[in-house]
Amino acid sequence: MTEAPPGPKPRVPPNCDMTLGMTCVDKSEPGVTVWVMTAAEHMANPVGVVQGGFLSAFADSAMATATVTNLQGRKAYTANTELKISFLRGAPVGEALTCRARVIGGGKRVTFVEADITDSAGRLVAKASSTYLLTPRD
Repeated sequence: MTEAPPGPKPRVPPNCDMTLGMTCVDKSEPGVTVWVMTAAEHMANPVGVVQGGFLSAFADSAMATATVTNLQGRKAYTANTELKISFLRGAPVGEALTCRARVIGGGKRVTFVEADITDSAGRLVAKASSTYLLTPRD
């Protein structure tokens, strides 16, 4: 059995989500989450669109939560082992963004997840995929 990492109990919601203004609005279906975020001025690159790291954090939070909701009674820490994201269009400051994440496979030790970030018109802004390592906990 793997020992739990040392440290405090996980904080929900985490500070990173609150700092970026990300909110989970639906986690009613196991393995699926929907999040919203408004593209804020402090997220903009020099041309006025959201810098890719903020979109990556948005997708990561949505995918990690989808992973947790898919545990269905099991207790595990989740750790992102890799993340790939493709940026398909700019998201200007003030744009309302939605991220829908869904578990697409996995087993006892890993979970594979995908996410789509769309703008207020429903156009695809970014597409992400990730693998999460599951470590059992008490």
